[in-house]
Amino acid sequence: MDQPKLTIMIVDDHPLMRRGVRQLLALEPRLQVVAEANNGTEALAEARRLSPDVILLDLNMKGMSGLDTLKALRHEEISARILVLTVSDARNDIYAMIDAGADGYLLKDSEPEQLLQQILSGAQGENVFSEVVEEYLANRPHSSNPFRQLTERELDVLQEVARGLSNKEIATTLHISEETVKVHIRNLLRKLDVRSRVAATVLWLESRNV
Repeated sequence: MDQPKLTIMIVDDHPLMRRGVRQLLALEPRLQVVAEANNGTEALAEARRLSPDVILLDLNMKGMSGLDTLKALRHEEISARILVLTVSDARNDIYAMIDAGADGYLLKDSEPEQLLQQILSGAQGENVFSEVVEEYLANRPHSSNPFRQLTERELDVLQEVARGLSNKEIATTLHISEETVKVHIRNLLRKLDVRSRVAATVLWLESRNV
């Protein structure tokens, strides 16, 4: 039996770029474009309406920037995987988007075959980065207080994780879906640069005792 396709929304204010990305994605039978958005406002409305699995988000757009759009999507607890697809390889842009909850950061000048594979990997749950982006992230100076990177909601979730609650219990306590809890945990583990809930809990408890 065929697996259901992973649904994608393309958010970019250049029609030609959206068409090119759509044509590239059409080469991968496991991916299906279900929507396009010209700006952040449209992206929010379509994300609410369609709940796509993946959102490909441009950084520099008229009106709401890619960063503002990303923050709004995360604030509304849209559970889609959000992959930034942009021309900017500026360190500040990369750090800002990753800290705001992006699951990947890909450059538009990547080789098409490589880009398609990275988008598929991102859709399937991996965090994906273009080579230069990976290099910047690996060499990023760490903040003295790693918890400053977390959003208010991620801190709420971390506190409940540290209390030993399961995802289901956290969802009930915070009145959010279990899927949203998973998204927040995935993001906070990445930001804290730890691989497990236990490691995040230890880090959190140590910070409380300082």
